[in-house]
Amino acid sequence: MPKVEQKQVVINEIKGKLDKAKSVVLVDSRGLTVAQDTALRKILREAGIEYKVYKNSMMNFAVQDTVFSGLSEYLAGPTAAAFSYEDSTTAANLINKQLKAMPKLEFKAGVVDNVLYNAEGIRAVADIPSKDELLAKLLGSFKAPMAAFARLVNAVSESKSGGSAESPAEA
Repeated sequence: MPKVEQKQVVINEIKGKLDKAKSVVLVDSRGLTVAQDTALRKILREAGIEYKVYKNSMMNFAVQDTVFSGLSEYLAGPTAAAFSYEDSTTAANLINKQLKAMPKLEFKAGVVDNVLYNAEGIRAVADIPSKDELLAKLLGSFKAPMAAFARLVNAVSESKSGGSAESPAEA
């Protein structure tokens, strides 16, 4: 297969991933040990995130004329891409959690929900809880007042019945 056709296959592969992706996070993983890189890949894979290193020129061709086109200016030096297909913030969140254990890992940029962020911006996005966490907090906030109201009603009924909620069999 001629070189141009081989490159087009890779570009089409990247475009396919971009079409499905809700977010793409670019990182510089230069300086990571093999063990650290393997651990990062495993964590991301278990969360459904595709993490791959492509040539910058291939990524540049693939992002042209897409919502990810702003990433072109960050495609310099070693670059790895994390493609998230389910939750927009998961890739950034998981990578952010690894930054302490892997100080050589650095954010470069990212596109989340069609918005381009630089390294600082993607770090801020990474601090946003996942959709599931936000839903759990919302449901918890609904449940707390209802539970307090139920305790109040129970306390009032106990005080009206003489302070004891004994069953007739115990009396």
